[in-house]
Amino acid sequence: MKQITTFYLIRHSEKIENSMIEEYRTVQSDLMKDEKTSLSVEGERKAKILSELKELENLDKVYASNMVRTLQTAKYLLEKQNLKVSIDDRFDERRRGKNNDDTHPHWFTEQYIDENFKTEGGESQKDVRDRFSEAFFEILNSNRGKRIAIFAHGYSITFFLLKWMKLVEVTEQRHFKFSFNDKIILDKKLDAPEVFKVTIDENNEVLDISNIDINYNC
Repeated sequence: MKQITTFYLIRHSEKIENSMIEEYRTVQSDLMKDEKTSLSVEGERKAKILSELKELENLDKVYASNMVRTLQTAKYLLEKQNLKVSIDDRFDERRRGKNNDDTHPHWFTEQYIDENFKTEGGESQKDVRDRFSEAFFEILNSNRGKRIAIFAHGYSITFFLLKWMKLVEVTEQRHFKFSFNDKIILDKKLDAPEVFKVTIDENNEVLDISNIDINYNC
């Protein structure tokens, strides 16, 4: 009988909009400010609904990036299932680096089409996938046969999954179409939260990747 390990890669819930901040006086870096970004009121509501999702019951392990919004998303699930979280900054969001909107107005699609595209001080798709993969396979090798949730970010999760998924389409409006084994698994903009389910056998073969539907109108 095959030993199947199940991962749930969960994008954090909705974060507070920059438009709600009138003034931000700090000497901290943009990276530090990003790490501190919290959930909105609606984001808190959605995080609680996420914790009630039947698909996420009976988890064995929970991991999260080193960012406030992932921990705030995970906290309801942790409390409900009496679990602790392990924090790993290798699951952090992509570091965008120097703003390049003027020189690369299509940077959003470029970063998905060209895995090596990046700006000064930033990370490429490949950079993010390499660090995410390192952490992911460490967890896999020490948790065979278990059910594991990783709370991370839109870029970091999708960049990592492009290790196995195929990018069919990406638009400037941030609409994605991804496939796995010729099956479309996502055809929309990413939600927050968003959940991808990945099942892997004892030989590290990915058996399936799917997108879990969440009803927030409850």
